[in-house]
Amino acid sequence: MLITRLRLKNWRNFREVDVPLGPRTYLIGANASGKSNLLDVFRFLRTLAQTEGGGLQKALKERGGLTRLRSLHARKDPEVRIEVELSDSPSAEEPTWRYVLAFKSEGKGQHRVLISEERVERQGQVLLSRPNQDDLQDLQRLTQTHLEQINNNEPFRALVEDFSATTYLHLVPQLLKHGGEISARVMENDPFGQGLMQRIAQTNKRTREARLKRIAQALAQAVPLFSELRFAQDEVTGLWHLEANFTHWRVHGSWQKEDQFSDGTLRLIGLLWALQEGDGLLLLEEPELSLNDGIVEHIPLMIDRVLRGLKKPASARQVLISTHSEVLLSQVTDPQSVLLIEPGVNGSTVRQPAPDELQAMEHGLNPAEVLLPKTKPQSLDQFGLFS
Repeated sequence: MLITRLRLKNWRNFREVDVPLGPRTYLIGANASGKSNLLDVFRFLRTLAQTEGGGLQKALKERGGLTRLRSLHARKDPEVRIEVELSDSPSAEEPTWRYVLAFKSEGKGQHRVLISEERVERQGQVLLSRPNQDDLQDLQRLTQTHLEQINNNEPFRALVEDFSATTYLHLVPQLLKHGGEISARVMENDPFGQGLMQRIAQTNKRTREARLKRIAQALAQAVPLFSELRFAQDEVTGLWHLEANFTHWRVHGSWQKEDQFSDGTLRLIGLLWALQEGDGLLLLEEPELSLNDGIVEHIPLMIDRVLRGLKKPASARQVLISTHSEVLLSQVTDPQSVLLIEPGVNGSTVRQPAPDELQAMEHGLNPAEVLLPKTKPQSLDQFGLFS
């Protein structure tokens, strides 16, 4: 399923958001405008839907509690509200599912965070509406969503599974290269790619080899002198490693392990693996980092080609990408897939291109030329004079 609309109230630095989402959505904005905060909504929903070790209270705790999560601009209305619509197709006129969750502090007594609304609709039919009479008689029930409760989420289990399948990737090459030296502990859901070797090793051998073959084909085009990629287990330590062969004056070339790969090569491998690893929503944070512009400009096309090579249609997997890259954005062919985040005195706003901006792009300009200048801080010209 695809999340086709997102509505927010009082979420982090956003007082209000109401935007459509497509199979590919590109988030742009100045530093600290809220790109990561917007992506975090979907990570929050993923934690809610985890029936083991998840739920509302954990999602709040991970973010420092409600006071850290709620927008500083929520002066009169303290309620935080998330609403998402999901459809089987991006062209569907009406959503298949609608999920609404609102919560706020009870404001007295234990100051618990309580659910003020939880609602699930399927094709317009209401499957869940809370608080109900039982909730009002026992407020402790309102500290948990029905999304996280196996005994209560059976009518909308498909929604739970869809939220749970979300993947977030902001690969940090140093964690992958030196994971054992930095820390043996891999963060839950592995957002920074530290556990990539373990995930590859746990994948069925036939599936693993098919995925690595596709990655090797891409590396052959992107990495100079690359010739082979293999996944091998160290006979002494038992640890698994990626190994790449690079051609040079030696007859058999030179094999290197992942700790010798360039940061760009590791990020590209992580991106290509993540695209093939699941079928849920994929959140990519600045995938252009460490990559040559020649590779970056092919990221939009690469995403579609990799997904098209899988069993499901390419449009079946949704990808949300935050980026600062002019090169990447210049290759986006659908201007409506770009969302511009603009900071203001009353919080950040999110919008699609305006009619005049769309007209400029219809007359030959690309999204980078029209929209990226709007993300430039007004006082940036004075930055070089700072002392």
